[in-house]
Amino acid sequence: MPIKDLVYKVPGLSFDVNRLVDTYREIKRKKEFDQGDGSVSHIDSISLNKIPGNDDSTSGKYSWGLYWTKPDSSGQEVARADYIEENNFTEFLPEFENTYFKFVYDILSRRFALGRTRILKKGPRSTLSWHKDPEPRLHIPIITNPGCRFVIEDRSFHLPADGGVWIVNAKKYHNFFNGGEEDRIHLVATLPHSKLFTKRKYTYNQLWDQWVS
Repeated sequence: MPIKDLVYKVPGLSFDVNRLVDTYREIKRKKEFDQGDGSVSHIDSISLNKIPGNDDSTSGKYSWGLYWTKPDSSGQEVARADYIEENNFTEFLPEFENTYFKFVYDILSRRFALGRTRILKKGPRSTLSWHKDPEPRLHIPIITNPGCRFVIEDRSFHLPADGGVWIVNAKKYHNFFNGGEEDRIHLVATLPHSKLFTKRKYTYNQLWDQWVS
């Protein structure tokens, strides 16, 4: 499958990776990663936004939503977890209001309809399940290493921590593994309304015009 159907680097959009790292480390000194509801390992997140009026929407079952996987030798697809209405996540958390992440969130929000936006950690020598999600995902690598790889269908990708913004076709079967010896840290947002990857006749520039608000 062509690379253009799996992952894109967003043109003309980048952030200061040193400020991203510094902000992450500052937040990490005060905030612990949430590990979901405990039923799945290696789900570690710090939420940056929430459903207005719902403080519970930053943790627990909201750390991971509906996905499909093929868990055994039968190859049969099964659904896991609950569907989350991504459109409801519209309030940036006040505790991070005066950080560089707020600047990043505001810039991204002008170009994309964002759902849940989180800092995701992938521990050393760990992997996700082979799965697909309901929508594409936006990734900004903050801390990574050469052993961090996306595998989407039959292709493998490394996303460098250079301030760039990437859109990953998480609607295809994929996983992520960290083959390094330090945590991988990404800022990740769901894109519930993205038309990217849905109409192959479109070029990237045509899709970009549709994203800009």
